[in-house]
Formats: sequence, structure tokens, C-alpha cells
Amino acid sequence: MTTHPKILYVEDEALVAMTLVMALEEAGFAVEHVVNGRLAIMALQKRAEDYTALLTDVRLPEVDGWLIARRAREMRPDLPVVYVSGDSAADWSANGVDGSIMLPKPVSNERVIATIKALIDP
Repeated sequence: MTTHPKILYVEDEALVAMTLVMALEEAGFAVEHVVNGRLAIMALQKRAEDYTALLTDVRLPEVDGWLIARRAREMRPDLPVVYVSGDSAADWSANGVDGSIMLPKPVSNERVIATIKALIDP
């Protein structure tokens, strides 16, 4: 049985999430999609070791993507992190975790997939 790299994907916009989840799955990833930061942190607390990468929007209800990534790295210091944001790219150098990547929206699904693949299989 082949295991697929598992991505924790945090996005509150349903249409954006739906299309990217489908593209990620077609590219061979398993995806756990959650709609807010509180749920993302809960998922990480339960099974941080299961995730190959974290893909997160920055502006989210309850807990922002910056904090999600910091919490994720407390649990898994080596976890690859990709931020996707329409208006927070300028804040990345100050708020992003070390070694993370920021993709400004709009971004193609292909670019997101290529970025994740490059991070997990350098």
C-alpha cells in the first residue's frame, strides 16, 4: 500500500479550498482541510507527526496563519510551511516561520503544488 504525503490545509474560503484540495489530491497528496486556525491547531495537537506539510492562509477566523505555523513548528520543527495570502505577503519576513514560503494570491494550483513538492522532496 502506497502512502501519500499528507497536507494540513487551512483555508476559510470554501470555493478556493475545494478547487485546491481536488488539485492536490490529483497530484498525489492526501489532504486534511480545516476552515479555521483553532481546528488546525487541534489537528496538529492530535497528530502533528502525520503531516508532510502545512499549507495555510494567513487571515483566518479565530487564529491567524502566522500563529498556526508557529504552533506547528513547536510540535514539528522540521515541518514545511507554505503561506498563501492575498494581503499579508508584506508581513511574511516579520511573521513567517524560518524556512517557510509565501505565495501571494492569486496563485495557480500548479504553483502551490510545485512549491510543496520542492519543500518536501528537495
